Amino acid sequence: MLSCFDVAKFFIALVDEDSGDSISNLKLQKLVYYAQGFHLAMYGEPLFPERIFAWAHGPVVKELYHAYKQFGAKPIDLNQDFDAGIYDEGLQDFLAEVNTVYGQFTASKLRNMTHNEPPWKDTPLGGEISHAAMRQYFKTLLVYDDSEPRPKD
Repeated sequence: MLSCFDVAKFFIALVDEDSGDSISNLKLQKLVYYAQGFHLAMYGEPLFPERIFAWAHGPVVKELYHAYKQFGAKPIDLNQDFDAGIYDEGLQDFLAEVNTVYGQFTASKLRNMTHNEPPWKDTPLGGEISHAAMRQYFKTLLVYDDSEPRPKD
């Protein structure tokens, strides 16, 4: 199993600085949250073991927040140690898809989106957002064609 840091480093590695892209701690937190939610919905198990909490600005992995808090709202330094070999092809495709769908949005847009979604809305501020709540919600966002297997409840 990956750690939240492995997932974060994958998203950081996808940032294209030459095109003016950047990623803040807030945006990174939301991408990691969306990856966890969709992984729970699609595969029935967490992508990483660290817990996600409902903070004022949306879902947050505390360990990840503290690792990048020195950047504040500024872009995170993209010079992270990154080993692409720890991600199999399916996982790379999965994370790249999460980034394609959600990485296009600003940090504040992602924060506002999470504030309108049940996992964050239904969790008391400071409380842990449960895997069950994320799985249940993110399953409603999945789109299947008739040839794809559906996850078991």
